[in-house]
Amino acid sequence: MKKRVMKGLVTLGLFLAVTAGVKAQSKDDKVTTDRPAFLLSVGPEAGIPLGNLKDHYNWTLGGSVQADYALVKRTLYVNLNAGYTNIFADNTPGLDDLQLIPVKLGLKYYPFSNNNVYVQGQAGVSFITNGSGLYNDKSAAFVYTPQIGYLIPLGKGNYLDAAVKFDGNSKFVDGGSSNNVIGIRVAYAFKL
Repeated sequence: MKKRVMKGLVTLGLFLAVTAGVKAQSKDDKVTTDRPAFLLSVGPEAGIPLGNLKDHYNWTLGGSVQADYALVKRTLYVNLNAGYTNIFADNTPGLDDLQLIPVKLGLKYYPFSNNNVYVQGQAGVSFITNGSGLYNDKSAAFVYTPQIGYLIPLGKGNYLDAAVKFDGNSKFVDGGSSNNVIGIRVAYAFKL
């Protein structure tokens, strides 16, 4: 399963790079004026744990809702993201899945005016919903999420938002280590 997820991440990264290169070559493209001032996106997220977290957890699956609002010329956006993530445990006795509700605030920046490649950074809190377990004794943790992605126009103000991201969570247990996940987010986005 981990190999499939990793292959999917690499494939998505290559797809984003090729798509960005093709879009950058189009001179008549007016993406900046087409990009909406307010965008809402909803979609699934998946990933694989890194570091010490991967010793007892196999993969993650969840979803999120994100609202983006343009601050500067539709190139710099402020956003709010909330969702649900389940981190699936392996077969360790007494170990349950971790269930998180991350709530994050961030900035999204489109560095090139003629295409929809973006970089995004968010920070916030992950609420642990399933109480204290074998590997968590806290009810919340700090989370930060750098991300790179591409907003693919589908027409009539609709988009596909595809991104590769890194979720860094602070310790879930006193004396523990940070809990990191690398993953993807593929969301349906539409202007409001």
